[in-house]
Amino acid sequence: MSDTIEKIKCLIIGSGPAGYTAAIYAARANMNPVLYQGMQPGGQLTTTNEVENWPGNPEGITGPEMMVGLQAQAQRFGTDVRDGWATRVDFSGDIHKVWINDTKELHCETVIISTGASAKYLGMPSEQHYLKMGGGVSACAVCDGFFYRNQEVVIVGAGDSACEEAHYLSKLCKKVTMLVRSEKFRASKIMEERVRKTENITILMNHDTVEVLGDEQVVTGVKALNKTTNEVFDIPATGFFVAIGHKPNTDIFKEYITLDETGYIINTPGTSKTNVDGVFVAGDAADHVYRQAITAAGTGCMAALDAERYLAAKE
Repeated sequence: MSDTIEKIKCLIIGSGPAGYTAAIYAARANMNPVLYQGMQPGGQLTTTNEVENWPGNPEGITGPEMMVGLQAQAQRFGTDVRDGWATRVDFSGDIHKVWINDTKELHCETVIISTGASAKYLGMPSEQHYLKMGGGVSACAVCDGFFYRNQEVVIVGAGDSACEEAHYLSKLCKKVTMLVRSEKFRASKIMEERVRKTENITILMNHDTVEVLGDEQVVTGVKALNKTTNEVFDIPATGFFVAIGHKPNTDIFKEYITLDETGYIINTPGTSKTNVDGVFVAGDAADHVYRQAITAAGTGCMAALDAERYLAAKE
């Protein structure tokens, strides 16, 4: 065995609430966890300005503050938090091999995958500007809808998730304008019917988003294109929600780990176990339903406990 190979008892790939919670539990169980933060240290929450639904913070907390606290708590118990990301794995044998930044080789007794999923955006400069500013662009209605109570918002999307988020927003907002980029929904009939029957949801079929409008700080509207008539017009709005899907960050595992058709890891129901013994999953890499910080943290706890029991059974 080469001197460049490092042996690790518990490797956690990815940060965020899932990874850091797994690290806290693994560290307290004397599993000496090593956590690599990945390409976005702290995960999606680092792009969230206000988090008001995390228990124990009655006044709310910013996403970055929350992640700094979780990292500090994991390190307090001895987690080795490192920069870098996993670029290749080999789970074909008894030893779980992981390569960091294509160079460093790790041999791990257990691996916890908490690589998350990345929201898909339209990619417009104006959209990205207000997303970074925390000034009115969001990919999570459940997370951020509360901030737009009694206001007018726009949501882009055509699937079940888009319909569900539009319906959720309709209970909070004065008006919800739904931009569907094609001539028909991709959602199930029951979800389509639900939004069509909701009085304060206006559905614009075959419409594109041209630009997110604002005063450089916050969103004030959306410029839309009617692709049937080529008419361009402005929609007043203080919030712009993008619901065109998520991409789980699981590509490097697909040769060994069972994924569903969209790339989410399939775990044994009621556990964090994958199809590979000693490899566990936590957070949004396996969750296309809830995608909340609190549910990710819960599965991080499960993954650490499952990994601890796996190691105990081998002794």
